[in-house]
Amino acid sequence: MNKKDLSERDIITQFLIPAIKNAGWNIEKQVREQVYFTDGRIYVKGNKTVRGERKFADIVLYHKPNIPIAIIEAKDNNHSIGAGMQQGLDYAEILDIPVVFSSNGDGFLEHDRSGYSSQIERNFDLENFPSPQELWEKYKKYKGITSQAQEEISSFDYFTDRSGRNPRYYQQIAINRTVEAIAKGQQRILLVMATGTGKTYTAFQIIYRLWKSGAKKRILFLADRNALIDQTKRGDFKHFKDKMTVIRKKIIDKAFEVYLALYQGLTNYDEDNDAYKEFSPDFFDLIVIDECHRGSAAEESAWREILEYFSKATHIGLTATPKEETHWNDEKKQLEIQDPKYNIKYFGDPIYTYSLKQGIDDGFLAPYKVLRVGLNVDLEGWRPDSTTVDVEGNPIEDRLYNTIDFDRKLVIDERTKHVAGRIAEFLKKTNPLDKTIVFCNDIEHAERMRQAIVNALPEEAKKSSKYIMRITGDDQIGKRELDNFINPEEPYPVIATTSKLMTTGVDAQTCKLIVLDSNIRSMTEFKQIIGRGTRINEEYGKQFFTIMDFRNVTDKFADPAFDGDPVRVRVIKYDEELSDEDVFPKEDVVIDEANGKEIQFEEEKKENSPSLEIISGGDIIAEAQRKIYVAGVNVSILNERVQHLDANGKLITESLKDYTKNGLLKEFRSLDEFLSKWNSSDQKTKIIEELASRGIILENLMEEVKKDLDVFDLICHIAWDMPALTRRERAEQVKKQNYFTKYGDKAKDVLNALLDKYADEGIENIEELSVLKVEPFNNLGTPTEIINLFGNKENYLKAIRELEEEIYKVAA
Repeated sequence: MNKKDLSERDIITQFLIPAIKNAGWNIEKQVREQVYFTDGRIYVKGNKTVRGERKFADIVLYHKPNIPIAIIEAKDNNHSIGAGMQQGLDYAEILDIPVVFSSNGDGFLEHDRSGYSSQIERNFDLENFPSPQELWEKYKKYKGITSQAQEEISSFDYFTDRSGRNPRYYQQIAINRTVEAIAKGQQRILLVMATGTGKTYTAFQIIYRLWKSGAKKRILFLADRNALIDQTKRGDFKHFKDKMTVIRKKIIDKAFEVYLALYQGLTNYDEDNDAYKEFSPDFFDLIVIDECHRGSAAEESAWREILEYFSKATHIGLTATPKEETHWNDEKKQLEIQDPKYNIKYFGDPIYTYSLKQGIDDGFLAPYKVLRVGLNVDLEGWRPDSTTVDVEGNPIEDRLYNTIDFDRKLVIDERTKHVAGRIAEFLKKTNPLDKTIVFCNDIEHAERMRQAIVNALPEEAKKSSKYIMRITGDDQIGKRELDNFINPEEPYPVIATTSKLMTTGVDAQTCKLIVLDSNIRSMTEFKQIIGRGTRINEEYGKQFFTIMDFRNVTDKFADPAFDGDPVRVRVIKYDEELSDEDVFPKEDVVIDEANGKEIQFEEEKKENSPSLEIISGGDIIAEAQRKIYVAGVNVSILNERVQHLDANGKLITESLKDYTKNGLLKEFRSLDEFLSKWNSSDQKTKIIEELASRGIILENLMEEVKKDLDVFDLICHIAWDMPALTRRERAEQVKKQNYFTKYGDKAKDVLNALLDKYADEGIENIEELSVLKVEPFNNLGTPTEIINLFGNKENYLKAIRELEEEIYKVAA
C-alpha cells in the first residue's frame, strides 16, 4: 500500500481512528467524525433560496457528550503533518475548544491553547496520541476548573430524550460557560444571544444541569409577558413535569422546585404586600431573567426590587440586546443618552455573545431584504394652509408636520390608506397568506391600520374575520389569537397589527413580512423587531423575509451598533407600481462566503411605572393624548432613489450611476480598451460576470434606466457618454443587412429567433446552449437537431459569434 495514494477519508479510517482508540478513547461515546456545526448560510436570488456550504470538523473528541475538548483536522499524505492546523485553529476559536491536532497519517502536530504547558506546539508519532485524561486536564486548565466540586458540576450530563435533539454549537458554548462559571462561584451572568437562536432551550439545559447535579435546588424563571411564560411552559421546560409550576394571580405554593413567573405576578407595587416576599430571601438558588433588556436590571425599575430581594441567588440574564443607548424625549423632541450599560453594570460583561450576523452567516437565522417606501408627506413634511381644518371642523396649528407627528399627534387618513395599499400590493405579488406583522406607533394607530388593510384586501378579509387582527395589550380577543398567529399550522390570523406587544419574545417562525410604520428610535427595540422575522421554518417555506419600511427606520443598519446587514435595500420609485423586481430583486452572481464559489440556483417553475396599568405584560395603557385627524391630503410615493449594496455589503451612498461609472473607469482605461476586450471575447457574459464579481452589477442600473438597452450600450453610455441604441434597434439593423442569406431556411429561422431573444432579453440569453430548450426553439427541433442544422456544435457556436459581430457592428 502506498500511503500517498490514499484519500483523506482513508487516512482517517486506517491511521487516525486506530491511533485514537489505542490511546484509550471510547470510539462510540467520545469520538465523532465529520461534525457539522453550521447549517450553511441561506442565499437569496429573486424568490429562490440556496444554502451555502456547511462547516464541519473532521474529528471532535469529547470528555462527555456536548463537552468537546479537542479537534483533529486531517489531510491526505500528499500534505504535510501541519497542513490542517490553520483550519483547525479557526474552528477551535469558533467552538471554544482548547486543543487542536493536525495529521496526514504520519503523525500528529498538536497546538495547545490551554496554557497547560509552556510548549504551545509539538509533534509526536501515531503511537503517542494523548489519553482522554490528559486532554481533560488541559480542558480544565483552559476553563479554570480547579476543584473536584467544580469539575463535577462542570461535567454533569445534559438533558437528553428520545427525540435526539442536541444543542447547536453556540448553545453548547453558552451552556458550558455558564455552568462552569457558576461552578466556580460567579453570581451574576449575562448571555447575549440573537433573537431566534434558542435562548429558552439554552436556559433549560443550564437549569437542568445545575438542578440535577444539586448545585441549584430551587429556580425562578422570570419574564414580563404572558406569551413568554406560556411558550416556555409548553416548550422545553415541559420536561420538568410536576416539579414545575407557574405563579398566577399572586398565589404562592412553596412545594415546587422550578417556578415560572411574570414580574407582574410577583409585584403589587405595594412594598408591604408584594407577593414575592411570601418567599424567604434565600428561597431561590438560581434566578433566570428572560429578555432582561426590558429594564429588570435598571436601578430605577420597580422590578429591580425582586432581584435585590433574592440577591443571594445566582442571577442569569438572557437578552439579544444588552445595551440601550438612547431614549426619545417627546417634550424636548430629542434623543437623550441613558446609562448605556445598565444590564452590563448589573450582570457584568457577557459571558458569551452570539450575534444576529453570526446566526445569519451560520444559516441558523433567515436573511432579509428591505423595501423602503418614501411617501411625500414623510419626506417633505406637511403644512396645512389657512383654510385647512380637521375632521371635526377645527383649525389646525400652522406648522410643518413630519413623521415624528404622524399617527401620534396628527393622523392623515390618506397616509394610512397608502401604507395599507402598499402592504396589500406586496402580499398580492407574493402570497396573501404569508404571516405579516405591522408595527404601529400606538394601539389606536394599530386599530386604524387594521381597518385600512381590511379595505385594501377585501377578498381575503371576506374569507375569514380573523385574516387581519389587532394584537395589542388592551385587546383580549386579539391576544387570544397570538398563539394561532405564531402557530405554523394555523392559517389565521395572517396579518397582525400591533404596537409594542409583539416587539419581543414572540416566536413567529413563519413571519415573512415585517412592516415598520412606527417611529422606532431605540436600537434595542429595532433589533428585537427584526428578530420577529429571523426564525427559519423550511417545512413551511420560510427561508428569508422582507422588511417594508415607511419611516426610514432601517437607517439603523448603518449604525455600528447593528450587527447584521440586509441582503439588499430598495426604495420604491416615484409614481410607479410595485414591480416583480421590487418584490424579488435578482442578482447576477451570488458567492458562497464559506468557499468563494458561485451559488447555483435552480430555474423557477412557473416605560414602566407603578402609576400605569400593565395588562398581562403587554402594552402600557395610559391616558391617550388627543390626536388631530385630517383627510383630503395628497399622499403619494415620492422617492426616486434605489439603494443597493456594494461588493462588501455596504450601502452605496452616491448615486448608482456615478458608482457604476467610477467602477467602469477603473476597469477600462479608455473606450478603445473596452471595445477591444468586448469584441475579442467569445462570451460577453464572462465580461458581465467579471464586472459583477467586482461589485459592478449592471442589472441594478438597468432597472433604474428602465429601457431595453444592450449591456454594451449601457456601459458605453454611462462611462463615456456615447449615444445608446436599444436592443430592438440593434436587432432591426442586423435584419436589414440580409445577413442570413448564406444559411438554409431552417438555420435562418433559428438565427432570427436568437435575434428576437436578444432584443427581448439581452446578449446573455443567446450565448448558452440551454436557450435551445425553451420556446420558440423547442418548436424548431431538439437542441441536437438545431445544432446539426449548422453542421456541428463548433459551427453553431461560430454562427453565434458571427451574429454577435453583426449586432455590434454599429459602434455606440
